[in-house]
Amino acid sequence: MPVSEGEPVARGVLHRTGNGVSWITLDRPEAMNAVTRDQRERIIALLADASADPDVRAVVITATGKGFCAGADLRGERSGRSASGSPASGGPADGAEERERERVPGDVARMIRLGAQRFVAAVLDCEKPVIAAVNGTAAGLGAHLAFACDLVLAADSARFVEVFVRRGLVPDGGGAYLLPRLVGPQRAKELMFFGDALSAADAERMGLVNRVVAADELEKTARAWAERLAQGPTRALALTKQLVNASLDTDRASAFAAEASAVEIAMTTRDANEGVASFVERRAPEYRGR
Repeated sequence: MPVSEGEPVARGVLHRTGNGVSWITLDRPEAMNAVTRDQRERIIALLADASADPDVRAVVITATGKGFCAGADLRGERSGRSASGSPASGGPADGAEERERERVPGDVARMIRLGAQRFVAAVLDCEKPVIAAVNGTAAGLGAHLAFACDLVLAADSARFVEVFVRRGLVPDGGGAYLLPRLVGPQRAKELMFFGDALSAADAERMGLVNRVVAADELEKTARAWAERLAQGPTRALALTKQLVNASLDTDRASAFAAEASAVEIAMTTRDANEGVASFVERRAPEYRGR
C-alpha cells in the first residue's frame, strides 16, 4: 500500500514516525516482501525502540507492492540464512569456520529459535499496540507476523497461506502456538494440513482479521486506528496486552494475581490520574502515555 516517504533504515525496510505512531514498512515488492535476515533484525530493533520510546505509542507494520510478506526469503542472501533462521540454499554461511563444519543435531532448532521465533516474539512482546495492515498475500512466516500483531486490518485483496505443508515443512515462527489460540485447534489443523489460501473475508469470519477494507482505504484506516491508540493511556494498554497474551497460558489464580498487580501498577501512572480527574471534571481525558 502507498505510504509517505520513509527513512530506509535497512535495505528493504522503511521507517517513519508521526503523531505518536511508528510505521514499519517492508519494501521488497519485487520479492513479495519475503523477509531477509537483515530485514528481520532491523524490524526486531525497531520494535524494541518503540517499546523504549515514550513518544512512540503505537506501531503499524505494513508493506509496499502487492504482497504483505511471502515469508522467509528461502533464496537467502550473502549471509546464507533466511529470515526464519534456517540455512538458505545457494549462499555461503556466516564464516569460514561454520562453512567447514558439518551441521549437527541442535543447529536447526537453535537457528529457528534465534530467527523466526525471535521475530514473532518481538511483536508479541512489544510494549506498544501493534497493528498489521495487510495489503496483499501473507504466507508462511508472513502470515504469522500478521497474526502476532494485536490488531489485524486487511485489504479485501489480501490472502493468508499456511504454505509450509506445500514445501514438506513444519510451520515455524510460532504458527502452531498462534493459530490454535486464534481459531481453535481444529481450524488451525485444517489451515496447516492443507495449506490452502484463505481470503481476507474468510479470515475475518474466522477471527484472524479484525476488519477487511477496500485496498485504497487500508492506509487511512490503519492511520485512524493507530492514532486513536496513540492518544490512549499507553501504559494501561501495555499492561492489558500483557494480560491478554498470557491469559491462555496460565491458570485462573495466576491470571487474577497478574491482573491485580497490573491494576495497581496502572494506578500509579499520570494517565490514570488524568482519567479519574477528567471523569470528575466531566471533560475528555488528555493522555500523555506516562
